[in-house]
Amino acid sequence: MAKEKKIKVKKKIDWKHEMALAPGYIIVILWVAFTFMLLGWIIAASLSTTTDIFAGKALKFPSGLHFENYVQAWGSGGVATFFTNSLLYAVVSCVLLILICAPAAYVLARYTFIGNKIIQTSLVSAMGIPITMIVLPLFGIVANLGILNNVAASKVTLIFLYVGINIPYTTIFLLTFFANISSTYEEAAALDGCPPAKAFWKIMFPMAQSGLVTVTIFNFINIWNEYFLSLIFANNDALRPVAVGLYGMLQSMQYTGNWAGMFAAVIIVFAPTFVLYLFLSEKLIGGITGGIKG
Repeated sequence: MAKEKKIKVKKKIDWKHEMALAPGYIIVILWVAFTFMLLGWIIAASLSTTTDIFAGKALKFPSGLHFENYVQAWGSGGVATFFTNSLLYAVVSCVLLILICAPAAYVLARYTFIGNKIIQTSLVSAMGIPITMIVLPLFGIVANLGILNNVAASKVTLIFLYVGINIPYTTIFLLTFFANISSTYEEAAALDGCPPAKAFWKIMFPMAQSGLVTVTIFNFINIWNEYFLSLIFANNDALRPVAVGLYGMLQSMQYTGNWAGMFAAVIIVFAPTFVLYLFLSEKLIGGITGGIKG
């Protein structure tokens, strides 16, 4: 048998093209370095003491590492309550958004019916309405229902508001993914006697996984960091999420002066979104670059 010759193809580097992209590379590298420096300093400050922070020695740890800052922030600082509330709001809202918006986006992308374009246009228009325009009427409705002083009812109200506000964006985002999936899968399912609803949940829904994961990450981060609605509708510590809770802690710093504990609380609040992105970054990038084609 004749030995197959391996042909090595050397790719020539287009130096002119690379040089043209050099300013962009430099800007990205500087931005990443600056971000890591800030994050590193905050982590160091969270493990230091308030005295060392104001002395400019947070990075040197002259008094050692103080992991008790995290324990104090989680317990006496109230971060545990704020963290639990935000986790509840974000997780429940994201699940409801997928259950509501995925079927809606699929129907709008796949079926032609009277009002289809009107619904899509309305959803796009709703994305441009600022929250400040509707928050007062919403607050009036909630106040008239008499549920502002009920902890459980107020939590349900906040989840309902988060879901309602994010429905237009989530539906339009998923619509593109379902539109790019080939209809041959549905036709094959129909030939096998599979009804449309079952075909959606068993075939189409899993195939749009990259879009579902991407929009869920965006919704999670958006709800986790939301401030305006929770400031108005969460009127006590038992309801407040992390954004409003951290602001309250920052205001109290002028009396307690525990800045090391404050930075520890910031790291605790930042951790979930960082871990979420760290483990799902590939799906996030794939979801941003486009849907499934076939």
